[in-house]
Amino acid sequence: MALMEIRVYGDPVLEKKTEQIAEVDESIRKLVSDMYETMKAAPGIGLAAPQVGISKRLCLVDLSAGADPDQLKVLINPEITAEEGYQKAEEGCLSFPGVFGHVERPMNVKVRYTDLEGKKREIEGDELLARALCHEIDHLDGVVFINRLSPLKRRLVMKTIRKLKREGKWEHRPGEGSEERA
Repeated sequence: MALMEIRVYGDPVLEKKTEQIAEVDESIRKLVSDMYETMKAAPGIGLAAPQVGISKRLCLVDLSAGADPDQLKVLINPEITAEEGYQKAEEGCLSFPGVFGHVERPMNVKVRYTDLEGKKREIEGDELLARALCHEIDHLDGVVFINRLSPLKRRLVMKTIRKLKREGKWEHRPGEGSEERA
């Protein structure tokens, strides 16, 4: 298991739609293992393959941030099949270190995906789980969370990012930070 570099906003891989995974093989299992270690070290509650530079339709969600390995959800080729309700709450992202914003998301979602054994599954999530699933699936579609902010809020976030870049604080390595981010 190896820690992977988490890509920060500005890296083109974060805004490209990912490729479907044709087969769940040992290379995918190794990638999941490395991504899980990276997500725990960051620490975060979710990580999508593009965030580590891999343009594959794969994401992880673990609301325990690695404290309870049984909570890990590995979603291969996920797609949202139903959503309902509304919630608006602050989000952060491992690819946006130090940046947060209030994002509107569904309160409940259903997601169809393939598991690590290659079996088709469905998961239902509400509240924080729904938010994390939507956030990570957005990454797989090339959508970053600031795209979900109002134009004014997005401009303010971009101003913050420019300031962090000038201060040399826009690079991120696994294990830094203390907030839980998706």
